[in-house]
This record gives sequence, C-alpha cells and structure tokens, in this order.
Amino acid sequence: MPQMDLYNLEAKVVGSVDLADAVFNIEPNNQAIYDAVLLQQASMRQGTHKTKTRTEVSGGGKKPFRQKGTGRARQGSTRATQWRGGGIAFGPTPRSYGFKLNRKVRRLALRSALSAKVADNKLTVLDSIKFDEIKTKKFVEVMNNFKFDRKTLFVVDITDEFDNAFLSMRNLPNAMMLTVETLNVYDIVNADQLVITKAAAEKAKEVFA
Repeated sequence: MPQMDLYNLEAKVVGSVDLADAVFNIEPNNQAIYDAVLLQQASMRQGTHKTKTRTEVSGGGKKPFRQKGTGRARQGSTRATQWRGGGIAFGPTPRSYGFKLNRKVRRLALRSALSAKVADNKLTVLDSIKFDEIKTKKFVEVMNNFKFDRKTLFVVDITDEFDNAFLSMRNLPNAMMLTVETLNVYDIVNADQLVITKAAAEKAKEVFA
C-alpha cells in the first residue's frame, strides 16, 4: 500500500495517507488506457460530415449525347461520379464514431492511469481544498507553492468544501477540477500533475476498486 505525504495548501507536509493498492498501485495496463482515451476522443467527434451522391446533386436529367455513333463512351447523366459537378462515390455520411467499452475495462483504465501518476511521482494528496473566499490570486499562490506551472488536475469529493476553490480557479488555463464520479482517463493522462484530496482518494477506493 503506497504511503503518500499529506500536504496543506501552503505545500507543507501535515501528515501521511495510505492509498489503496487496488486503485493506486497496480501494474498500468497501457492497452486499457489507450482504448479508454480513444473512446473519449471518438465520442467527442460530431460526425456531421456529408457529401452528395449522384442522386442528390442538381441537374443531370438529360442524357448528354446519343448512345451510339459519337465514338465516346456511353453516358446517361452528367451527374455521374466521373463528371465535373457530379456526385461523390463512397463519400462520408453522418455517423457516430462512438463505441462501447466494457465496464471492467473502463475501471481498469482509470486505475491504471492513477497508478501511473503515482509511479511517475506526479500525484499530490491534499488534506483540504477549502477556500474562505473566491479569489483567483489565492489559487495562483497555491499553484506557485507547489510549483505547478503546467496542466494540473484537481480531484475532489462531493463532501469537500470546494465551491470557492472551483470558482477561484475556473479562469486559469492550466488548472482543472473534477469530482471522483466525473473523473476520466483522458483528463488524467492529459494532465501533467494530479492533485487529489484525502476524501477523494478514499472515495476512489469505493468507486474504482
């Protein structure tokens, strides 16, 4: 069971916390992580692409020239695919790019992504993320205390008092906040640093184990 230092908002160690082996200390499954990220990116695609076939383009009602005697290949319409202004053969049509992933694989991917952050020393555990007031400058100070200057993902539990903290950081381009229930593989992998509260780490054991 990995033991992590417990920090306050001043980046000072105030204790330690034991993280669940089943969530934060497994051998990362790279294939599961890849499949989960691919699923999220595919689901974000609009899939509204469309080209017109020869039945949908305008014109082409008249046979362009007679069937025989011209020396040319017979043609029935100027809107066939080989003509300029004709329809497109086998072009894209509106579709959904989403696909299904088994629940066990999704959970394995989440546990693998979290374990990878621990293995890379890119996970920090906070005792609390409570702010007394809504102030972006104060949240910037917290980021500076930990020397977080790249993408940082904060994970909280619904029992945490994070409302003021969320309102303080929502305009920062390199900070993001999610609850344990909305945590996803893409945002974990995309973040350079992962910061999780003690309550959220305990909740993750219940949700993902």
